[in-house]
Amino acid sequence: MGNEACDLDSAVSALALAYFLAQTTPAPKAAFVPVLNIPRADFALRTETTFLLRERGIPAASLVFRDEIDLGGLHHAGLLSLTLVDHHVLPGADAALEEAVVEVLDHRPLERARGPPCQVTVEPVGSCATLVTERILQGPPGVLDRTTAALLHGTILLDCINLSPAAGKVTPRDVACVSLLEERFPELPARDAVFAALQAAKFDVTGLTTEQMLRKDLKVLSNDEAVVGISGVFEDLETFLLRPGLLQDLEAFCQARGYAGLVAMTVSFNQHHEPSRKLAVYSAQEPLRSTLCRALEEATAPSLLLRPLPSPWPSVAAYAQGNAVATRKKVLPILRAALGGLGAAGGPEEEVVPPPTPMNSLVEECPLAQAVPPLCPQDVLERVSRIAAGQPPGSPK
Repeated sequence: MGNEACDLDSAVSALALAYFLAQTTPAPKAAFVPVLNIPRADFALRTETTFLLRERGIPAASLVFRDEIDLGGLHHAGLLSLTLVDHHVLPGADAALEEAVVEVLDHRPLERARGPPCQVTVEPVGSCATLVTERILQGPPGVLDRTTAALLHGTILLDCINLSPAAGKVTPRDVACVSLLEERFPELPARDAVFAALQAAKFDVTGLTTEQMLRKDLKVLSNDEAVVGISGVFEDLETFLLRPGLLQDLEAFCQARGYAGLVAMTVSFNQHHEPSRKLAVYSAQEPLRSTLCRALEEATAPSLLLRPLPSPWPSVAAYAQGNAVATRKKVLPILRAALGGLGAAGGPEEEVVPPPTPMNSLVEECPLAQAVPPLCPQDVLERVSRIAAGQPPGSPK
């Protein structure tokens, strides 16, 4: 299971690692289920993921989403072993699942040590898919197929901005994995074409409401006094600030989720794949807004080199970020420390409300009461066995 943002790296890392484990496990009765850590209703917002899976012939019907599998129930029954990819700290709402974690693969700085028997691989590479690729390539020959290779290849290229050093994300291990995948599968499309298509899909916000744009790539930080959302927005900040009704949309977005504030981190790229990053800090509470702004302005690890920009509203502070290689992963610790300074230790990034699970979601209007039926364990086993056998869901046995 990947993180709650469920970006392409999280989704593909979960899919590829589960496939590899299913192909190589010595335990014949074990089912390896890749879980996309969002409700199915949110999948359409992950435009680069829907694009790549569609291009590679993987139907959405074959995927398992967080609101379709009862992880708590499986754990309670003693049937769950949980591997975390692209994150290593579960949110507070999933604290009961901590003891089920048997392995971690992540590429962000380690926030919490895990002792044996949990196997931990945390390495500073550009993409978690790089760690999954290394793991698969170290396994038995012949396990890696063309579809899995194409998913990993595209994910690393997108995560590492087409392996561009100027973007500040790529490492030699990312480059090595892309080269090995291309060497193993020479028919893979050219890097530039793959990156351009995925980048266009990721930045395609056509028709999205402000609420959907903010929810598309959302992280949450909290302490005992405040909850703050941090949204990655794939649009230039000036264009974003001019969206009709934006202030009312920001107020409604925060009020509906119990957020005291929201930080929008916008990113766009020039023709040389060099990123341009800008920040907007919104809060109706002036003390919180000032605290967040001051922390961002005065940050030294790293310095963001902020330059104030005009804002249409007093409750929104806007900045150009001179340090364009400081991604959200670098900014999150700054904001977490700022929240800690408000009087309580800043908690890990998490969602405020956990995705509903089939066994407990008996409330009306639950997503499961609508288009998607819940999965019983037999459904999960059948779906996974069909994926492993290369059959589409619902095909004859």
